[in-house]
Amino acid sequence: MDRRAPRLQFTEEEQTDPVLKKSVRREQKAAVKADRAQAKVPKKTALKRQRAVDPATGKVTTRLKFEEVDKKKPSKFTHAVRNAPGNAVLMQFHRKIRQSEDENVGVEAAHKSEESSETGGRLARSVHRSHKLKPYRESAKAEKQLDRANLIYLQKKTVRDNPQPSGNPFAHWRQKRAVKKQYAAAKRTGQFAASAGKAAGNTAKSAARESKRAAAFVARHPNGFLIAAGAFLVLVLLLNVLSSSSVLLEGGLSGVTMSTYPSKDDAMLGAEAAYAQKEANLQDEIDHYEAWHGGYDEYHYSFDKIGHDPYVLISFLTAWHGGEWTLDEVRDTLSTLFSKEYQLTQTVETEPRFQTETDTVTDPDGTTHTETRQIPYIYTVCNVKLHNEDLSHLPISIMNEDQVGVYSMYMSTLGNRPDLFPASAYPNASTAKKPTEYDIPPEEMTDARFAAMMTEARKYIGYPYVWGGSSPKTSFDCSGYVSWVINHSGWNVGRLGAQGLCNICTPVSPADAKPGDLVFFEHTYDTDGVSHVGIYVGNGMMLAAGDPIGYSNLNTSYWQSHFYTFGRLQNP
Repeated sequence: MDRRAPRLQFTEEEQTDPVLKKSVRREQKAAVKADRAQAKVPKKTALKRQRAVDPATGKVTTRLKFEEVDKKKPSKFTHAVRNAPGNAVLMQFHRKIRQSEDENVGVEAAHKSEESSETGGRLARSVHRSHKLKPYRESAKAEKQLDRANLIYLQKKTVRDNPQPSGNPFAHWRQKRAVKKQYAAAKRTGQFAASAGKAAGNTAKSAARESKRAAAFVARHPNGFLIAAGAFLVLVLLLNVLSSSSVLLEGGLSGVTMSTYPSKDDAMLGAEAAYAQKEANLQDEIDHYEAWHGGYDEYHYSFDKIGHDPYVLISFLTAWHGGEWTLDEVRDTLSTLFSKEYQLTQTVETEPRFQTETDTVTDPDGTTHTETRQIPYIYTVCNVKLHNEDLSHLPISIMNEDQVGVYSMYMSTLGNRPDLFPASAYPNASTAKKPTEYDIPPEEMTDARFAAMMTEARKYIGYPYVWGGSSPKTSFDCSGYVSWVINHSGWNVGRLGAQGLCNICTPVSPADAKPGDLVFFEHTYDTDGVSHVGIYVGNGMMLAAGDPIGYSNLNTSYWQSHFYTFGRLQNP
């Protein structure tokens, strides 16, 4: 059955009528949005049979016709049934294991690790499926909004053509209900009138008749009507409570899970090896640059380090391709990423120079002497530069917000595969880190403004560091995290970088710093000016977006060597 909302057609009189024109414009906008959402639903080509009757001979012929139709939405029931047997077995298994945990600490640790892995697997499947269902959800939402816009128009049209007596709210309610009922019936049977005015007119007449009968019934049975109305309100309240509970339950179940890479090991290891081979080829070119690009008098080199985090690569590929992939499917993506991460350039400078040449000259009398002369020539200097953009900086500039969110999810757990790229074989690989624990003393929380900052800031402890991230959906970098926290605890400064945040603060000496001040650092990576920012929480501790977001001790040699200043935000 086609669940799409009808696209109404309006006469010129309906579009200019002061009573109707606002609802007409609303319906037209909703129809445009619904059409756009429908166009994004995955399509497939279907073969359909078309029968035709020759009027002259009466002979029936069948023709085959290819049509583009919507792909069927994946079934939640099938998904649940497929996983049910395995889930039941796992539940029984974990129940048995828990009986041994109190007596064996090793069993408990192994069991928690196993449960974490299984939970991550469920989230990865859930995220992948959610990504595939997104076009269907958006289309259904747009169609629902169009249905609502259609009903509002038809109800206004009905009221205009058949006004009800003032002071009779039940008559108005019955009239609206009749319009809604006929609209649903017409949509269900596919016989919705081509003209919205005609449909509204038919509905109005029927609604008027029903309203008159209803009003007469209420007049004859006032007590019964009041009892029925009360029961109806109780039922509506109960249904709303049940609906809210189901939404909360669904959200809780999806939020509990974690992420696991869905691709096979040979595909992931193959992608890492292919990318590493590209880097090896680049290193080989650099090592033999003068031999391969000869002909210059002098060479100057400026090379960034070659290397990448393999977990960043696999998380990027998984988020970009929406789930499981094979090596052949990602080869083009690997080439694109490599060209965006590394840029090897050369510029040639020239300058005129002179070379001294000495010649032996014989005079007419037979004596010889030497003569020198300056011969001009062009001296060339080749400046070779390799820039490494850093693979972890690319997701925010290439992906949309949803994809960055999925990438962030995988990086938060390293795909639940810490064994995939051990540090011994992959020195640039991330390792799973837990945020440093710290309890802010209660006396520090007496300041209302600092308490508001911590209420927001502590929500995101444990989130991974994502370059350019500025919201919980994408996770955060250092300045994105601080900007988000202060914007949600009284200030309104927008999204600022570390230097921008420093510029809006008043410098404070370390002796005068207090909880709620910002703390700034420089040269934490290759950039000029302030490069890192955190929130000072007192006792030499700060809360900042590291890897992951967590507390750090400012008295360590690293932070002391990069410390720039404390800064105090002005009153909002």
